[in-house]
Amino acid sequence: MAHTHDHEIVSIYPFSDEEVDQLMNNSNECVLMWSTKDGWPVGVTHAFLWHEGKIWVTFAVHRHRAAAIRRDNRVSVNVSSGGYPAGASADLPTGAITFKGTGEFFEDDATKQWFYTALSKKLNPDSAEGEEFFTNLLDSPLRVMLAITPVKKIMYNGKKAQAHMAGVIPEEELGERLPVDEERMNQERAKRGLPPR
Repeated sequence: MAHTHDHEIVSIYPFSDEEVDQLMNNSNECVLMWSTKDGWPVGVTHAFLWHEGKIWVTFAVHRHRAAAIRRDNRVSVNVSSGGYPAGASADLPTGAITFKGTGEFFEDDATKQWFYTALSKKLNPDSAEGEEFFTNLLDSPLRVMLAITPVKKIMYNGKKAQAHMAGVIPEEELGERLPVDEERMNQERAKRGLPPR
């Protein structure tokens, strides 16, 4: 079936691997999501690092999320271009990615040292004083690092979507329609007496 400009079909707007790296290296915040013991989904905004294909965040070990993720390490992380710092290049990709992944905790001094330094530099690229202040702020005996290994990406490439809706992008630059926008959408359309797309 040919691609359409239907706003209900969004799986055709993925990022390239290069765009994923650009988004992840330039956005300063993410939302980490997990499930509580009674099944409630919860999310908290974190500063983060994208390092060797993993998402790294930190928080104090006594937070509820630490116990919840130790109990069930399946988490999701959402990162959007809304987390770019002021003055970010207009050439950067826009949109968002939600990662499904598994979390692993680290508390060793070597991991703390590189993580504190790297995150502080990311958030204070033009201020040695700000970098030092943030490093000292992070340095706590109760702090743990969580590394999330992605197992699935749900992507929305805003620039690609805008270009498609404006009719200025070749069809071959679009992604394939995923089953949610092929099978499930048309099942729901059929229930409502609508023609398939």
